[in-house]
Amino acid sequence: MEPTGLIAIGAGLAVGLGAIGSGVGMGIAAGKAFESIARQPEASGTVRTLLFIAFAFMETLTIYGLVIALMLVTQKMVA
Repeated sequence: MEPTGLIAIGAGLAVGLGAIGSGVGMGIAAGKAFESIARQPEASGTVRTLLFIAFAFMETLTIYGLVIALMLVTQKMVA
């Protein structure tokens, strides 16, 4: 297999696994947040704030995967 194909597979895995992990984490976090708001509606402001912060960190994971994929793709162009 040529290095170009391996780079493409690596880039796809970097983005794909990052997105899958982030998506599963967001689904679990949102479900638990909805459960906690349903149990204690007076804490909804705090739960919502913490949920948005957690979502930001999860999206950062996906962006890191994209950055790694772009680094892999552009590395082949430079070499």
